[in-house]
Amino acid sequence: MSSPLPAGHKGMRFGLLPEPGARRMYGFTTLANTFGFGLVITSMALYFTRVVHLSSVQVGLGLTISGLIGLVAGVPIGDLADRHGPRTVVRATFLVQFLSTLGYLFIRDFAMFLVVSSVDMLAMNANGAADGALLRRVGGEDATVFRSATHAITNVGISLGAVGCAVAVQVGTPDAYRALIAVNALTFLAAWVISGRLPKYQPLTAPADGPRWGALTDRAFVGYAALNAAMSMQYFVMLLPLPLWIVDRTDAPRWTVGALILLNTLIVIAFQVRVGRNVQTISQGGAAMRRAGLLFLVSCCAIGFTAGLPGWAALLVIGAAIVVHTIGELNHAAATFAIDFGMAPAHAQGQYQGLAGLGMGAGAAAAPVFMIGLCLTLGTTGWIILGVFFAVLALLAPAVARWGERTRPTPEAGQPLALDAATTAAALGTVRPRARGGELVDRRVAPGSFRTGSGPAASRPQGRA
Repeated sequence: MSSPLPAGHKGMRFGLLPEPGARRMYGFTTLANTFGFGLVITSMALYFTRVVHLSSVQVGLGLTISGLIGLVAGVPIGDLADRHGPRTVVRATFLVQFLSTLGYLFIRDFAMFLVVSSVDMLAMNANGAADGALLRRVGGEDATVFRSATHAITNVGISLGAVGCAVAVQVGTPDAYRALIAVNALTFLAAWVISGRLPKYQPLTAPADGPRWGALTDRAFVGYAALNAAMSMQYFVMLLPLPLWIVDRTDAPRWTVGALILLNTLIVIAFQVRVGRNVQTISQGGAAMRRAGLLFLVSCCAIGFTAGLPGWAALLVIGAAIVVHTIGELNHAAATFAIDFGMAPAHAQGQYQGLAGLGMGAGAAAAPVFMIGLCLTLGTTGWIILGVFFAVLALLAPAVARWGERTRPTPEAGQPLALDAATTAAALGTVRPRARGGELVDRRVAPGSFRTGSGPAASRPQGRA
């Protein structure tokens, strides 16, 4: 397969600061977006209960209903991005999220809360699908590695935002919570401004005889989406059952919860790109997901055996388990990046990313009841069952990946992703595609000529309220 990279290009190097051009602009957009998420990651529930005075039952019910409503947006909006260009749709969702986030400042009762949160979740899921298509175009041939880089940037943004969140929560006044929401809204506006510096990618031509809703009729991808929906519950181990387990069932110090989340974040920032470089094809993704599930088996079993240990021993065992779990997370993330992009045809990335997001959303909805009920009700046995659950899913992953490769067109099976030369060159900052009469026109610009703008700047992680 011929490379679409410009002549003389030696390959991509990704880090927390991507090279000048579209990739750097996308990185700044991701940083702004995830910084805002970090600001509200733990404060929104407190705002709803302490400032709006909703009950915890109302908050939980409202977020569950709005989350389920939001799931319907992914596939149709992803398809819209495929047909009209991903940048246009992504920027539109940023504006809707800006307005819906401001709407939280004006809710006074449960009905208003349900309306605002439903609009917000619809926009969030729409953004996730369209943004997947945009990232695919920005990343070009190295989309899977670039997505690993943006995953690391995501963790940086959330961590920085969490610092501001902690300060506001410590202050604890209604105005402090409102300030978090207002700044969070402004991050959407910043992302909208910065994403305007990205090339306006035109839709790719779809085969004339292809199905209208290819993602929904692609049985191999539907099977993968279902498998990953269950596997993606691993992201909630550290957020749901583990904190409760540490506080209620072990003698480890309570500060262990925060320290472990910090440890997880630092490992992801440091090593996600390195792991992603080695997972770029569908088959490599299946193997990486198998490694991930077996690592989750080890970490879950280790956590389960900490009940009854002395405090220092419980701390050491849980710390080691989280290191193992995070290595599994690195492999799982890299696997999904490779399979998501590798199985989706270039002209329908948004539609396929929307379906993948629908699966992950379903997993997120099931995670609280499944994990807390299993681990806290059955104790050590529950943790072992959870680990076995992930391991069984992992052992199925290579077969699903092979199924996906067999059913892809030959040029895409088992090979790194590639788009047209204009798209890849645009990502490098050497070509900026512009529309003229429905065709892409190359306009040569110097690398790094995109400015970062004066304001601060992957889509919002799933679960943003």
